[in-house]
Amino acid sequence: MQLLAVASECFPLVKTGGLADVVGALPAALAGQGIGVTTLIPGYPAVLAALGGAEEARAWPDLFGGPARLLRGRAAGLDLLALEAPHLFDRPGNPYLGPEGRDWPDNPIRFAALGVAAAMAAERFDLVHAHDWQAGLVGAYLRLNLRRATPLVFTIHNLAFQGQYPAELFSRLGLPPEAFSIEGLEYFGEVGFLKAGLWYADRITTVSPTYAAEIRTAEGGMGLDGLLRSRAAVVSGILNGLDTAEWNPATDRHLAAPFSAGDPAPRAANTAALRTRFGLAEGAVGPLCLFVGRLAWQKGIDLVLDALPALLAEDGQLAILGTGDRALEARCRAAAAEHPGQVGTVIGFDEALARLGYGGADAVLVPSRFEPCGLAQLCALRYGAPPVVARVGGLADTVIDANEAALSAGVATGVEFAPPVAEALAAALRRLAVLHRDAVGWERMRRNALAADVSWARSAGRYAALFRELVRG
Repeated sequence: MQLLAVASECFPLVKTGGLADVVGALPAALAGQGIGVTTLIPGYPAVLAALGGAEEARAWPDLFGGPARLLRGRAAGLDLLALEAPHLFDRPGNPYLGPEGRDWPDNPIRFAALGVAAAMAAERFDLVHAHDWQAGLVGAYLRLNLRRATPLVFTIHNLAFQGQYPAELFSRLGLPPEAFSIEGLEYFGEVGFLKAGLWYADRITTVSPTYAAEIRTAEGGMGLDGLLRSRAAVVSGILNGLDTAEWNPATDRHLAAPFSAGDPAPRAANTAALRTRFGLAEGAVGPLCLFVGRLAWQKGIDLVLDALPALLAEDGQLAILGTGDRALEARCRAAAAEHPGQVGTVIGFDEALARLGYGGADAVLVPSRFEPCGLAQLCALRYGAPPVVARVGGLADTVIDANEAALSAGVATGVEFAPPVAEALAAALRRLAVLHRDAVGWERMRRNALAADVSWARSAGRYAALFRELVRG
């Protein structure tokens, strides 16, 4: 079976978040299931540079205002199709944001072009797998313009990002008039890219079973719960995984000292290096906690700051790494200034430092208000840092809470709390400190975390079964 994956980013070529990690890791995971994957992504400068001597697969004299080519090649171990369209994608930096940190005004046209290219390329494949709103129009162009029935799976990585634009955009998309209706792109009087992806897909997946249930409720559906309930028969949740060869504490060059589940002792050198990098004092007896990710309301960094007194009262420490909302960045800097040696803040995206953090922290805080799957807690488990997580979405599906039953059975891998509010997080941090003081019990939980299966093996099998069912059908 040959599958065309369509996405706006793909690790290691271009990455702003977990979407890229998933798109980059799935091809190798599916290869073990006998499924060949070619990934179609925009021809950003870094992508074209990596492709080198690619061959032309298709050309357009005018694709939304300029010439474009579809290039076929191989880079970073991936079979790729890259949409070379300089007027749309030849821009430095973040693939979605301009120099002032705002969305490029022509983002809907840029990703409509991606949809056109994917629909045209689909004729060579058995199945199309489209990811998130940027690939939301693939089905519309495939079904309405080309009249093709190629099976289409659409995966939601985060329902909060919907690609919603004014109705005036529709006339520029080249779709038939009937597409702008409730049975199509129309979404509260505007054009909805994610809505279109959900409408035209044969199957809808999201990245954890719990999140698949949450988005069909009024509380979690963000305006799309009615559509998702109406299509409940084709909605499912398949957990994300990690590329465990890439994320491997035994071989990770970013660590001060590699370690493994069989020999975790060298991990202490990473803890010392982490304290140095964040300006944290030696000798604290409480847990050294790490927050790494977007500084945003969704991710709950404000809850961490509000609950900070509970951690510091236990002689704990906090390292914060991330970038995002300016007001939250300022709060993080202020916390570090107010509590020198106890709180350290680095504003920015630094994957090497993040990996050192996973390999050196006692615990990783993931207090998201909602979380489709989350990769931070998977990385934390892989690197032996029991995560403290809100009981939502994929966090609930991947962490075994250290309650009395789990501790008695010897299977706990972290701490869960609910609801996602500061008071509940503070209680979880106090519980974490109690667990941390029990050296034998803590080491058992750390070893459980290191032994947790966070690979793609099981989930790749579920994707493969879904794909085969569609192709047979």
